[in-house]
Amino acid sequence: MLTIRDLSVEIHRSGRTVRPVTGVDLVLSRGETLGIVGETGSGKSMTGLAVMGMLPGGGRITSGSIDFDGTELVGLGAAEYRAIRGNDISMVFQDSMTSLNPTRNIGDQVAEPLLLHRGLSKRAARKRAEEMLALVGIPRPSERMGDFPHQLSGGMRQRVMIAMALICEPRVLIADEPTTALDVTIQAEILELLSGLKQQLGMAMILVTHDMGVVARHADRVGVMYGGRLVETGATPDLFRHTRHRYTHALLSSIPSLAQDKDVELFSIPGSPPDPAEPQVGCRFAARCAAATDQCRTDTPVSVAGPGEGHVFSCWNPVTTVSETAVQRRFAAQEPRKETAVPRLRVVDLRKEHPVSAQGLFGRKRSVKAVAGVSFEVRAGEAFGLVGESGCGKSSLGRMLVALDRPTSGEVLLDGARVSGLGSRQLGPRRAKLQMMFQDSHASLDPKMRIDDILREPLVIQGVGTPSERTEKALASLASVGLGASIMERYPHELSGGQRQRIGLARALALDPDVLVADEPVSALDVSIRSQVLNLMRTIQRERGLSSVVISHDLAVVRYLVDRVGVMYLGALVEVGETEEVYARPAHPYTAGLLAAVPVADPDLVETPVERVRGELPSPLDPPSGCRFRTRCPLATELCASVEPTLEAVGADHGVACHFPLQPKLRKTGSPAEEAHA
Repeated sequence: MLTIRDLSVEIHRSGRTVRPVTGVDLVLSRGETLGIVGETGSGKSMTGLAVMGMLPGGGRITSGSIDFDGTELVGLGAAEYRAIRGNDISMVFQDSMTSLNPTRNIGDQVAEPLLLHRGLSKRAARKRAEEMLALVGIPRPSERMGDFPHQLSGGMRQRVMIAMALICEPRVLIADEPTTALDVTIQAEILELLSGLKQQLGMAMILVTHDMGVVARHADRVGVMYGGRLVETGATPDLFRHTRHRYTHALLSSIPSLAQDKDVELFSIPGSPPDPAEPQVGCRFAARCAAATDQCRTDTPVSVAGPGEGHVFSCWNPVTTVSETAVQRRFAAQEPRKETAVPRLRVVDLRKEHPVSAQGLFGRKRSVKAVAGVSFEVRAGEAFGLVGESGCGKSSLGRMLVALDRPTSGEVLLDGARVSGLGSRQLGPRRAKLQMMFQDSHASLDPKMRIDDILREPLVIQGVGTPSERTEKALASLASVGLGASIMERYPHELSGGQRQRIGLARALALDPDVLVADEPVSALDVSIRSQVLNLMRTIQRERGLSSVVISHDLAVVRYLVDRVGVMYLGALVEVGETEEVYARPAHPYTAGLLAAVPVADPDLVETPVERVRGELPSPLDPPSGCRFRTRCPLATELCASVEPTLEAVGADHGVACHFPLQPKLRKTGSPAEEAHA
């Protein structure tokens, strides 16, 4: 269906030439899914844009061939390409919010390709668009046709993007990171939807992603890209079982899994990917490869056949045995936590509501119930995790923990003293003990301040030390996160994503806090950089005896970092307990569904049938009565609609808010009606 030979791309911009793709060879067969994986900047998306004829300004194909079912696309005229693009070859873009037109309703945008390519009337095109919205799983499609992009959830917007791409029933679909910004539950649904539609429409698909677990479950073959080159390709089971290229091996080794040994550091790839503007000599991975030799640094590797049919790799010193593993260090033994009479952090019935303006003159005032009666404790030296889908209230709760937001009701206590609801004068001295590591390191660092000023600012505000002592403290904070003094003179935009996230952590640690709240600390990072930051956070946690609250939708990350975990759903805490206990014996159907949806980077495990969470998260503006999860729960009964469950014990330190938990309760405290239903 699609054959790419020796494809190279150059982009000329601002007197600089970037070569994002060099000598790529790919074959996509009819009905096949080809996964392309690699870090940011490896050339994955640019290869897809080259096939679509949509290279950015200043970009051009310098050599090679792109053959689409007998039609050569390189050098094709604009009119001929326009007839193919969106009709025979379509693309699902990464960011649905910026890809959809905010000024046009959903119906018009989905119908537009039919008007352009098929010559349908507007009425016929909108009717077909409504049918396609139903096909991609959007409820009440006739009502959604008039909605605008901002009125839809992230999962729904991504479904609209898929509907637009498939409306003309293309023969090739390029899905560029179609689930990167989505929760694990919505991610699973979108990928299953794509796989099902691929079979139904008989098309071939290129799945561009950085998630090896997604590829293991949904791709027939895999291509691994690094530095603009394809370094290894093969059938999915064969490539995972008989990995040969050192980069592929390093990628697989650096992925945290639900079975990860928490006493062993995650393997991390040192350094950063090569600059595509710099001339490359030899193997592009040599600078980061522990097995590199002089030959690797001077000679470009040739393609070699692997053990399986169609398995090809380019590496001078390949991985030779299945049992070969990356070198990983064990953490030093941790001192036992000292039990104190008062918990370090205590949250009591915390609630946060955001008023919403009434619609119309006689509209009733309503409020978004972001956090609804959450209570938990964090002991001294303990790491506590909060997991759940986007919109469940995790970040709102985190901001209240560090007193950035005031709760509507309830209390946050630090060492037994209240910090919530205090005035700025009373709160000022206590802020030093409560610090936050923000999700978006780029947005949370002042672009006009140098790194030295960013690190000294908290010390200045709190009146800590002399100017020279503040500089020494800033340097010590940098050293604690693995950065040198040379970075002090730089600005945030001059740093990589991993470096900026380390600066965010260093700034949070500058005042030696007792509690650190980390909100999605690694969600925006590549897998190799993510493992570096996770190892750093875990080391600091153990060395300083820091109490921390880690907020994330990545269950593998949370399991690796925390001692106890709380599961949030629509503002409420539905399960809490020791991490190992909750992950091994989930008691709430929602927790079990989240765990089942985690993609596993092992093709041998993907055939295991799992019961995932289905459907969209209800609106916190109008949450369901009774149990909030009942509208998506396979076990729900009439009781769940009328009575809100409370946390009850299913273990020594394991509680669940569910009328019909998956694990037996320690004691029966339910009503006769509840026991009758059970």
